[in-house]
This record gives sequence, structure tokens and C-alpha cells, in this order.
Amino acid sequence: MNDSRPAGATGSGPAQTGPADWLTLPDVAERLDVTISKVHQMIRERELIAVRRDGIRRVPVELVANATVRKHLPGVLTLLRDAGYDDDEMLHWLYEPDDTLPGTPAEALGGDRAREVKRRAQALGF
Repeated sequence: MNDSRPAGATGSGPAQTGPADWLTLPDVAERLDVTISKVHQMIRERELIAVRRDGIRRVPVELVANATVRKHLPGVLTLLRDAGYDDDEMLHWLYEPDDTLPGTPAEALGGDRAREVKRRAQALGF
């Protein structure tokens, strides 16, 4: 285990913080105007994160901006995976409130603080 993981992130249960709303994979496909197979490929290739909630794989709505995935999200997911985070831990990290951003890393990915989020994710690997 990596010592730089957020407190309480064990991967054994739902994150304590999280998105306000979720999209099912078919909803993601519709929003992105791609096939459901393409959504599964995006998840496999770490362009998008999906976790099971109530037995259904879901994607945080904030991570799918209009008809695209947040620009820096794939890079951040790769950096977190390289730092040893599993999907639940990545989700927790993305939605952990951070007054220095302000908000959460997931919210910051939609604005001018996206590169800062990427730098912080990269620092977790060291």
C-alpha cells in the first residue's frame, strides 16, 4: 500500500465523499454519441472511470463534460493507477474536498486548475 493514499481509502467499500450524480454506461454512450462497446473500451483504457453502485457500473456525471470526457481525466487516472490506487480509491481521491483547489480534484478538472490536479496526482507516485 502507498502511504500517500487519502485517509479512509481502503477500496473495501464506497467512498465517503463522491459525486452528486451518476450516469449508467448506456447514458454515457448516449451523451458521448458512441456505442456502449466504445464506453467499455474507454473504461478498459483508463480514459474513464466506472465503479459499481447498487450493482450497476456507473460513471460520475461531472467527468463527462457535454459530449467529451474531461480533458485531463485520462492522464490523472493513469497517474493514480501507477501510484497503486484501485478504482474506488481513485474515485475517493477525485472527490476528496480540497480547500487549496478549492472544491475537489474532479471539480477542478473542469476549470483552470486541471493541470494542478494532474501535478498532484503525479506527485503521489513518489
